[in-house]
Amino acid sequence: MKILLAGGSGGVGSATIPYLRTHHEVRVLDLTAPAHDVEFVQGSIADPDALDKALDGVDSFITMVMQGGQDGLDREHSVEQAIGNYQTNCLGLHLLLLKAFELGIKAGVHTSTMSAHNRNRRYYPSEEEVPLDGPNVYGLSKGFSEQICRYFAREYDMSLAALRISGPRNRAQFIAQYNDPPRRPWGQQLYLTDEEDLANAYLSALEFVHKSHGRFDAFFIAGDAAHEEMNMSKARSLLGWEPLAAKKLGLESG
Repeated sequence: MKILLAGGSGGVGSATIPYLRTHHEVRVLDLTAPAHDVEFVQGSIADPDALDKALDGVDSFITMVMQGGQDGLDREHSVEQAIGNYQTNCLGLHLLLLKAFELGIKAGVHTSTMSAHNRNRRYYPSEEEVPLDGPNVYGLSKGFSEQICRYFAREYDMSLAALRISGPRNRAQFIAQYNDPPRRPWGQQLYLTDEEDLANAYLSALEFVHKSHGRFDAFFIAGDAAHEEMNMSKARSLLGWEPLAAKKLGLESG
């Protein structure tokens, strides 16, 4: 399958492309060239002409574009941040989905974030029970982006999955921070997600969306193997996905 990574030159794309391209042919749409030797279309997700070129001939897509992730706790933001986040997370996504539908591409994966929720929580029981109440413009617009996906699933019979990721890290970062992760003001750790686990989540989600239509699902994706902060049983049940990197790398204690 040939897939488009919209925003694939960023940190998430750079970390996951080596895994994704072992299973699929990869094309990247971004303002800057990717770190890896893959097909590249230069342009913005909010540019209809660039989208036409980038989506031509692909079978599916993964959106990886995002504007400066705020922490999920702070509501303060500038006019520039508001414009950038809405243009990328809402307008750009809407245009991509519309263009994809027009080209007959009806299944894809959207990168959302746990910051779509207010992160001042100790536990997230399920994707459907926790409100999209992120207090900052990044989380707010990412929450709206999921509603855009839901709209296209309902009105255009598309099959879409949103991965609410937490703490994406390349392998070196994951190993370096695993035993001393960033922590919330009250001491709770930020659960990190290793590049291989994240890539496998994308691969599983791609397989999942190509088996249905008229459906939107959101999934918690994080390195929280013990489900201490978030219940990721939906990802395990529907995607067959669990975070395995820490165990594989021998980082788990006890």
